[in-house]
Amino acid sequence: MSWDPVVPVPSPTHLPQESWLELEATHHARVDRYAGPYLERRSAGRKHPVEDFLFTYYTQKPGQLLRWHPGDGLVLSGPKAAERAGWKFYRTLDDGELADVGLPPGTAAVTFDRGKFAAERAEAIRFAAIILGGTIARPAQFGCFGLHEWAMVYRQDKFDLRHEYLQLRLGSEGTDAVVEENRIRCSHFDAFRFYTPDAVPLNEHEPTRENQRTMEQPGCLHANMDLYKWAYKLAPALPSELVMDCFELSWRIRAMDMKASPYDLQEWGYPAIKIETPKGKAEYVEYQRAFAAEAQELRTRVLDHVRPLLETARSA
Repeated sequence: MSWDPVVPVPSPTHLPQESWLELEATHHARVDRYAGPYLERRSAGRKHPVEDFLFTYYTQKPGQLLRWHPGDGLVLSGPKAAERAGWKFYRTLDDGELADVGLPPGTAAVTFDRGKFAAERAEAIRFAAIILGGTIARPAQFGCFGLHEWAMVYRQDKFDLRHEYLQLRLGSEGTDAVVEENRIRCSHFDAFRFYTPDAVPLNEHEPTRENQRTMEQPGCLHANMDLYKWAYKLAPALPSELVMDCFELSWRIRAMDMKASPYDLQEWGYPAIKIETPKGKAEYVEYQRAFAAEAQELRTRVLDHVRPLLETARSA
C-alpha cells in the first residue's frame, strides 16, 4: 500500500444546525458508552486493567473526546454554531464565503480554520504524515505474539515490579520461562521502553524515539492503537466520527492485547489467549492480521485528512 502526499484542498460543504446537532448528539452517545463507566470508576476510586487504559495512557481526556468536531471543509450554521466562534481553530465566515455555500449575508456560521491550524501545528502535521505514511507502506510483521507485555514483567521480582492488583497467570517463574523460550521481536518504542532491564537485550530490535519513523509497521498492535493518538492530535481538523473509529479500534486491540498478556484477567471477563502454546499463537496472529487490515483502512482515511493540511502548511 502506498500513499500520495498531494491532494486538492476540500471545497466547503454546509451543514444546517438541525443536521449537525444530530451528529453531535450521536457522537456524545458514542463516547458516553466508554467514558461514562470510566468516570464512574474514577469517582469511586476503582480501577479497570483493560478499560481505563485509553483514558490514562493517552493524553486525550474524556471531556475533550466528547467535544464533537465536523472536520476540515464543513461549515456549521445557526445560533449554536456562533457559540463555537471562540473555540480554538474555528473561525467565522465572511459574506463572500457564505455566498459560496448558499447562505445569505450575516448568517451565523463557522468552520475549521485550516490556515491557522497549519501554521501553528505544522511540525505535528509533518510528523504524523511521516509516521503514518511510512507505516502504511511497510510490510506487516506478525511474529511478535504479544511478548512485549511479558517482557515488561520479566524477572519482575528482581526489580520489584509487581502489579498492585493483578496476578501473573503462570506465576513469575512460568512467565520468565515463556520470555526465555521465545524470540522477542518488538518494533514499537513505546512498548519496548517499558521492558525490564533484563528483557531489553533479549529483543531482536532496538527501537528508539529517533528511529520510530523507520520502524513502525502495520502488523504492530501498538502502532495500530496509536492511530487514535494521531487522530486526536490532529483535531479539530479530523471529524470526530473518524477519531472515534480509531478509538474503538484501539479499545478492541487493547482488550486482545491484555488477553494475550501474562496477567490472569479471567475474573475481569477477559479469558486468556495462551500465546505460550501453538494454538494461542495462531489465535493471536489471526486477530493481529484482522486488526492490521482494519488499521490500514483507518490509516488511509487519516492520511486523506493530513494531505490538505500539508499542502496548506507548505504554501504558508
